[in-house]
Amino acid sequence: MNRKRVGRAGAPAGGTGLPGDAPRSRTASRPHRRDRGQAAIEYLGFLPILLIVGLAGLQLGLAAYAAQQAGTAARAGARAASSDAEEAPGAEAAQRAAVSGWLDLTPGTAVEGDGQVTVTAVVRVPQVVPFWTFDPVRKTATMPLPRTPEEDEIP
Repeated sequence: MNRKRVGRAGAPAGGTGLPGDAPRSRTASRPHRRDRGQAAIEYLGFLPILLIVGLAGLQLGLAAYAAQQAGTAARAGARAASSDAEEAPGAEAAQRAAVSGWLDLTPGTAVEGDGQVTVTAVVRVPQVVPFWTFDPVRKTATMPLPRTPEEDEIP
């Protein structure tokens, strides 16, 4: 008795039976031994790109944090310079106290004029990615000086 072997879905086991169709192997659905570890190799090739993207995100976050800290230092310095209290710290000490200790701060001097004081603070952005640098962040704050009793008199 000559029976044809039938595979899945009623197709002959050796192929579809159409002219030019090569017979399928019995292990067509199983991966070859040479394909083992291919996903791990592809992942290792993509890993440097993932690391660079992650470090770039961290670098941008540090730049934003440095800008925020520079603004805080400038405001604290201007507030201290405009204060008329005896026990108030100086502008430079107030700036250093307002910024995280691990950031590189260059405190600015207080410039008085027209009834106000202006202080500039400069913070260097920490570098995470070796080939990507930022200019130092420079922020300025202005506060009014307290009025003296002579200024309150109306002529």
